Amino acid sequence: MASVFGSCRPFRLAINGYGRIGRCFLRALYEAGLAGELQVVAINEPADLGSIAYLTRFDSTHGRFPVPVAAGDDHLLVGGQAIAVSHAREPEAVDWQSLDLDLLLECSGQYGDRSQVSRFLAAGVPRLLLSHPANSAADVDATVVYGINHQQLTGAERIVSNASCTTNAVVPLLDLLARELGLEQVLLTTLHSVMNDQPLIDGYHHTDLRRTRSAMQSIIPVSTGLARGVERLLPGLAGKVQAKAIRVPTLNVSAIDLVLQVGQEVGAGQVNRLLADAAAGPLRGRLAYSEEIHASIDFNHDPHSAIVDGSQTRNVGPRLINLLVWFDNEWGFANRMLDVARHWLRLSAPSASPDSTSQR
Repeated sequence: MASVFGSCRPFRLAINGYGRIGRCFLRALYEAGLAGELQVVAINEPADLGSIAYLTRFDSTHGRFPVPVAAGDDHLLVGGQAIAVSHAREPEAVDWQSLDLDLLLECSGQYGDRSQVSRFLAAGVPRLLLSHPANSAADVDATVVYGINHQQLTGAERIVSNASCTTNAVVPLLDLLARELGLEQVLLTTLHSVMNDQPLIDGYHHTDLRRTRSAMQSIIPVSTGLARGVERLLPGLAGKVQAKAIRVPTLNVSAIDLVLQVGQEVGAGQVNRLLADAAAGPLRGRLAYSEEIHASIDFNHDPHSAIVDGSQTRNVGPRLINLLVWFDNEWGFANRMLDVARHWLRLSAPSASPDSTSQR
């Protein structure tokens, strides 16, 4: 394990499951200029290498990759760096031990409980960061939303979840509003872009019959664990949160409609000032605030976890507030996953502050 700055090697990372989040993570790493500090040395993805290289190089949502990408014999060349590529479908089928890893990013979304995730540990992975919520809090050592509880990490954890994109978007807001105004009841409705568990045309694609319908022709209600995820991070809201999710036919950028019953009388303008101040202060870089006239596409490739649309804040009576929050469900989440990975790994470097932005 890398432990000090200066002459030591970069932290060595691998990605298991190279879909939307896996590719966005690698892109975020290079766009942030952190490839010298966090080095992806391996990717495990069942797809063929030619397709992996092509979909890294060209992305319909986020554009061309910022550095040259090419396919080698058994590796991906990214900016001249070779990244080993394997095509295993089981954790034990990869020789993780030989890669001398510091961290595996589990981005396939296929492993939700401790017995499943522990297969990676048994196969030689030292620690895992999941790109999805675990089935229960007990299935991981910690569930982290960067900016809310990442400082609770000690470096001794072996399995950490980065929660979900919607949890990362809404938890910082709810944490702030609960402290400042008190929250008595919360209703969250997510308007989420299509995902790859939906078909382009009607088909036998999912056990949830709504998800057998064409993703691009309908607005489709789906189940969501958002309320459970919020309460896992903010236990003071236990029993106070309900959530719904609706998939909408757009490729990227989602929104959350929040209805909040607060503990004191407050106006829309006061709420907006509170959120704008937080976006400029303690939540800077994770929360943004705008009163511009927006459509969802304005937030494509936006690295914030959430952007409050102050033009849509409403009062419904003296203690009922309605908010609209935008978020790039791919790019914002991938950037928070990068933040968590960097912070967690740097805990093993005692000579540096975990939140320092200095390069190694």
